[in-house]
Amino acid sequence: MKHQIQIAGLQDLERAAREFLQLLGGRTLVAFYAPMGAGKTTFTTAVCKELGVEEDAISSPTFAIVNEYRGKGGRPIFHFDFYRIESPSEALDIGLYDYLDSGELCLMEWPENVEGLLPEETLRVQIAVQPDGSRLLSWED
Repeated sequence: MKHQIQIAGLQDLERAAREFLQLLGGRTLVAFYAPMGAGKTTFTTAVCKELGVEEDAISSPTFAIVNEYRGKGGRPIFHFDFYRIESPSEALDIGLYDYLDSGELCLMEWPENVEGLLPEETLRVQIAVQPDGSRLLSWED
């Protein structure tokens, strides 16, 4: 089934994140594919806020590769940014499979750089910038 969520602008992020989480269906591995500046980190921040993470605790893990946040009830949420990963071995060195196999929510930016390591069940979400500046999230399950 094909899913789409239109995000009109920043004021629409909370609604879009809530809708996305409702459609997630218990999946824990989510990879966001989008060009630079399309809003991967902004949307990930909105999703984490909906899960109870304090906004000031959320940041792009560009240099750290992975950040761990705590949502409602103390459940961990792992936020990855693979932008600087140049080889699969770099991702393996951070213990990628320990995170992916944890059963906890893993939100991944720049998954193209580790594509061969991602499990088949990873939800692959496209974020496209529309001509009017809005964003369109789309995926198939």
